[in-house]
Amino acid sequence: MNQRPARRPAPRPPEGTPAPAELARMARSGLAGAARVAHWADTALGPGSDVTGDGKATLSEASAERASEDLGLTLAQVRADWDTARLAGLVEVHGDSARPGWRLRAWDRDDSAVLRGWVALFDAWSLAHPEPAEFEAAAVAEVVSAMPQVLSFLQLSAGPVPVEQLLDLLRQRVTELRTERCEVSYETEAGIGAVDASAAVPVPAAVPAGPADRGPADDPAPAEEAELAPLLDWSLHALASVGALTCGAGQATLTPLGSWAVWVKLEQICVAAQSPAGNIEVAAEEMLRGCAQLRPNAARAEYRAWLAARPVGSAVGELVAAARGEDALLRGLAFEALRVVGAPAEPEVRAVVDEPTLRPYALLWLAEHDGVDPEDAHEVLTREEATWLWVDTAAAVADHGEAPMLVRHLESALQPTVPVLLDEVRAVGHPRTVQVLVALAAAHPDPALAKAVRRAAFQVHTGG
Repeated sequence: MNQRPARRPAPRPPEGTPAPAELARMARSGLAGAARVAHWADTALGPGSDVTGDGKATLSEASAERASEDLGLTLAQVRADWDTARLAGLVEVHGDSARPGWRLRAWDRDDSAVLRGWVALFDAWSLAHPEPAEFEAAAVAEVVSAMPQVLSFLQLSAGPVPVEQLLDLLRQRVTELRTERCEVSYETEAGIGAVDASAAVPVPAAVPAGPADRGPADDPAPAEEAELAPLLDWSLHALASVGALTCGAGQATLTPLGSWAVWVKLEQICVAAQSPAGNIEVAAEEMLRGCAQLRPNAARAEYRAWLAARPVGSAVGELVAAARGEDALLRGLAFEALRVVGAPAEPEVRAVVDEPTLRPYALLWLAEHDGVDPEDAHEVLTREEATWLWVDTAAAVADHGEAPMLVRHLESALQPTVPVLLDEVRAVGHPRTVQVLVALAAAHPDPALAKAVRRAAFQVHTGG
């Protein structure tokens, strides 16, 4: 009989980690310039204004000059703060227009929104401080992929670490990456693409050996050591530019925010490793089916574990694909899982607003994402969209629920009377209308009402 592995405890926050409110204060301070430019763009230009002109989200010359004059900043400061605001999710650029992100709306009242914004910037450290042009792309990709190991070692060290020791660890990790691909030198890796900077932080298996502990056979080639040293220097300064660490006098030290962020990544690994219902390795559709019988809190825990084990882009794509299927229950569950994803799912959700099958779900998701109370979010739907959603939900109940649930679902309809509901249900054109009405007629205890519902189902079936 197979036994599930013992659940690993999540790592504890580093000793001496400041309270969340203090961490949020630090993050607000570090992102003050970015928030200032984002607020300026929101008030001076208005949401949806055309602020870029190159299709790359770069602030246009005219907008930058106006911000410089209004805020008393240099053009370089304005552009740097704008780029930081984009990476932290304080502004969102779509084409040539920009609008405030949800984190900016919650900036002064929600510490968790501020910390999420800072973690997003931390994840994008290699974009916040781009590498010099003379570095080879393949070498940069390897170092970006290896830096989580370096950061993890810094976090476990809980203090200053000599850069020479970090260089030794970086060399070992790069060697491991090359061995995994059976590659030897940078020259053979010209086709390697960039690696996502938000990759999970692995726990180092052992403390890297110091120079005095290495044997002659372990010494790296001088050219390799010389090539990695400037790359490490760039990486440390890039991480320092986002406030994750400090470096000087040949040493590097994580800041409290940096130490906390690395711990968050380690915690995500443990969450991913102990999926509550064991669905972590399956595809989205199978995971959603496994969550169908769970209580809401347990299902959300399962969604978080499943998401933590995947790149966010591919996970969102899988969930949207599952929502497009014929099973209405999976459609609703997929959007519940997308609520757990939060802001990173917005582009994909916004892209499906024009798909009739997904439109009501997407509109509700976007309304809640923009801060509308979930109890009031239904007001963004037209009467027809709300009716379509009622039929789709009824289809999920008919397929997976019990008869009393379907009868109770009738009471949740927007329409004041059953005849009005039936008229609007017939008109909305949902592909499952006939099956839903037949199931409702079979389940309802009132013979007269059941007869009216059966007649409506017959009329839809015959095109009447």
